[in-house]
Amino acid sequence: MAREATASARSPEPSLVGRLAKFFPEATPVRIPIKLTRTGCETGTSTENTIIEFGTPREVLFVSNIPLEFSEILRLQNRDSSLDAEATVVAVQYHDGQTAVAARFTHEVPNWIVKS
Repeated sequence: MAREATASARSPEPSLVGRLAKFFPEATPVRIPIKLTRTGCETGTSTENTIIEFGTPREVLFVSNIPLEFSEILRLQNRDSSLDAEATVVAVQYHDGQTAVAARFTHEVPNWIVKS
């Protein structure tokens, strides 16, 4: 004998960057591997590979293992250099040893993100 049952679908917990993206209403999910370089700070330059997880026409959001702080200057480059831009940190969110970062381009970067 079959029984009818209902189950509520659980939506997955948003990622750390996804939670930060809620503060950027225009944010669109993307997945763009980049080389991130921290420049112009007293402790010297630091470089890491990371992935832009969300973007707006003016901002990028990603996880970083480099200890970044508000207003630090970053250089963002993708593999083919179609994205090679400077940005400043505008938001940082820490959780369980991870850091979600939002950075705003210092100059207009046309067509870096295309919304359909």
